[in-house]
Amino acid sequence: MAALPSGQKVVVVGAGPVGALAALYAASRGDEVEVYELRGDLRDPTTVPLNFTKSINLALSERGINSMQQSHRSELIDNVLRDTIPMHGRMIHGRDRGQLWEAAQAYDVHGRAINAVDRGTLNNALLDELEKTPNVKLCFNHKLTGADFRTNKAWFERRIPGDTPQANAAGIAGRVPEIEVSFDYLLGADGAHSASRFHMMKFARVDYQQEYIDTLWCEFRIPPSSEGDFRISPNHLHIWPGREFMFIALPSADKSFTCTLFAPSAQYAELENNPPSLQAFFDLHFPGVCPGLIDPDALSEQFNLNPHLPLISIKCSPHHFGASVAILGDAAHAVLPFYGQGLNAGLEDVRVLFEMLDSRGVYDPQADAHARALNRLAAFQAYTDQRCADTYAINDLSKQNYLEMRWGVKSPLYKLRKSVEESVDRYFPFVGWQTQYARVSFSNQRYSDVIQAVQRQSSVLGLGLSSLLVTGLGAVSVLMWKYPRYLSPVSLIRHSWHHLASLWFRVFRSTAY
Repeated sequence: MAALPSGQKVVVVGAGPVGALAALYAASRGDEVEVYELRGDLRDPTTVPLNFTKSINLALSERGINSMQQSHRSELIDNVLRDTIPMHGRMIHGRDRGQLWEAAQAYDVHGRAINAVDRGTLNNALLDELEKTPNVKLCFNHKLTGADFRTNKAWFERRIPGDTPQANAAGIAGRVPEIEVSFDYLLGADGAHSASRFHMMKFARVDYQQEYIDTLWCEFRIPPSSEGDFRISPNHLHIWPGREFMFIALPSADKSFTCTLFAPSAQYAELENNPPSLQAFFDLHFPGVCPGLIDPDALSEQFNLNPHLPLISIKCSPHHFGASVAILGDAAHAVLPFYGQGLNAGLEDVRVLFEMLDSRGVYDPQADAHARALNRLAAFQAYTDQRCADTYAINDLSKQNYLEMRWGVKSPLYKLRKSVEESVDRYFPFVGWQTQYARVSFSNQRYSDVIQAVQRQSSVLGLGLSSLLVTGLGAVSVLMWKYPRYLSPVSLIRHSWHHLASLWFRVFRSTAY
């Protein structure tokens, strides 16, 4: 899509999905864009992910899809969605009296689904789109080492794969050569351990909160069946819930499932110190996984070889400094993975940021450089004001959903509330009632507004149940007053005792012969 030059130079740090989409948005508005990535070309299968895992499946839902659609590149959307697998709900697994069971829980009464997508597939499609965009320059193997957000300069170490720092040294022994890059503004999309955020915090007064929950995760794989098909339903997110543990499985395009074990660090330590107990642990807490879906030797091998990684959540405010830098995605708000919204929230950051830039006149062709800077300052402030509230909200929602996934999905109270809310949504759509999950995954409603809407619904639901209870008690009281002979407490006890005695006599008589 051709665009008039904007006169702005934008540096994007990080070539993951969020950084790549941000670069596409900027390029489509005529900016000269340079993307700097610490790793090598992410399309190269030999490039090692930062978390050292082979593949991580992601859940792409409405927010992420909408944000990519706003890039106005239909071929990109087609390439991404072609390889996704729709998941229409959860499939809960368990065992009762020695028998394995599974129970489906639909995500949405209207049949909407979230989409399992391979991270590499998504990232490759975005990078391919960037590569054919003339005003974008991709720079891999570049590490951000410094930034001055008052003079709008950044410094990167350029690393040549396979060479040591000494081999690349120029002038100072042991140092990799640095390049200096000027920019009008910089977008930091370089993950939870963001160098962009680190350097921004030298200039901005950033309130920063980082938390590791007491849960580690390890990746496993359920291979395709001997016939080359899925071993279990591909259109569900599979959950084996436990009070303290959880095992989940997401479908992959090659008919396998990418699985994750979530458990407290103490449990991981226990399994590491006693390897033979791994299969018994799985059999007790995740019945049917091993040996039914994963061979015992493969289970042990994957547990031993795949890293046991922590889960981090990050909140920070503001998400920008002046008119020169803004951070997006995990760099601004790493969230726990239990709502499947980390990717979607990051892609939504891009959409919201550029909506602010557009609405504040940053891309007004009549504006000069000074006016652009003032407009950009206002846009960045508006972006911070909106996204801080929303990313704090999804951070909290993701923590709460972990409790629901690992145990709440089996709770009768959870099932009752879900049934009531879905019935209202299905039969009385004009009321505007939706479950929290539907609001988060199938709409573009702000996360902070979702929380407020769900709180209002909870109040109405609680009031309705309370009124129903009071009405029921009132009806019983009227009937007891009108028919005291039959409905007084003494009469009820006497009649109940009579029926129980009669039942006992019939049972005794039937078993005596």
